[in-house]
Amino acid sequence: MTTGYASETIRAVTDRCGAVTAHRPAGRVDRADVRAARRRMTGRIRKTPVFHTSVAGPDGPVPVTLKLEYLQHGGTFKVRGSLNALLASSARTDQVVIASAGNAGIAAALAASWLGKACTVVVPESAPHTKVAAMWSHGAEVLWHGTTYGEAVRHAAELAEERGAFSLHAFDLPDVAAGAGVVGLELEEQVRGKPPVLVTVGGGGLVAGIGAALGRRQRVIGVEPVELPALHAALIAGEPVEVGRGGLGADALGATRIGELALDVARRYDVPSLLVTEEAVAASREYLWREFRIVVESAGASALAAIQSGAYIPEPGERPVVVLCGANTDLTAL
Repeated sequence: MTTGYASETIRAVTDRCGAVTAHRPAGRVDRADVRAARRRMTGRIRKTPVFHTSVAGPDGPVPVTLKLEYLQHGGTFKVRGSLNALLASSARTDQVVIASAGNAGIAAALAASWLGKACTVVVPESAPHTKVAAMWSHGAEVLWHGTTYGEAVRHAAELAEERGAFSLHAFDLPDVAAGAGVVGLELEEQVRGKPPVLVTVGGGGLVAGIGAALGRRQRVIGVEPVELPALHAALIAGEPVEVGRGGLGADALGATRIGELALDVARRYDVPSLLVTEEAVAASREYLWREFRIVVESAGASALAAIQSGAYIPEPGERPVVVLCGANTDLTAL
């Protein structure tokens, strides 16, 4: 159950989306694609654990299940998508190029190193040093270009064409989303019943993959910062649109528009967008460290912030799943 501003947001999106033309992506991701990704990556990716506990909510303890995806190789769910895309590709090249504000670059560098490929990551000038250092540690060439993620994306595409390299997108490729969606298949095996799954939204690869994996079997709920409401804005507009950036979004999520795949999945399976403030995310991140000694980056704590701030209020007897999706952060910021 949702209340207040969040419930009004969902109703407004539902009402307005009915009046617009469906915006179809060039590709599409389905449960079959996610199952193929799981088979393809068997033995290469960690099946991350879940943790049943309670967290502080606005009116007392709230039972939750935490999906500890920050324990994935590279400290991010994104390595699933990068690896699946590289394994599924028929391109005969030993070079990979990607644009990234952080975690996608780390994931691509790691996956490429496993497969004996060279990886170049194009990052905007604002890319956090801790994440760039992680890319280097996995052998990536890092090139700075532009002040925004969009500028880095355009330069990466040009560079991939010049070099004849495989052009890997951070979130808006079917194979990338399918790889991330394996998280959803794992949750079906790890958690009894069909509780809702709260997922942080950046460019949308994770919510697209989990949404495609679970379909209407289980409700998937996107959570994104008020400062960077990419899915929220796209659901209203009926197509991906540019949104403002600032604070949390600028540092942690990078993309300023939702991917077409994510919008397609959200429309097919009625995935809503709940908005949380930067302050709520920071409070949840600090709470995870203080109470559980769990270190996640801001984006990794966003889904939990929806519960702790009251943007999402579970039904009586419900134990929602919260995906903690990334841990590449500056420890001094805690």
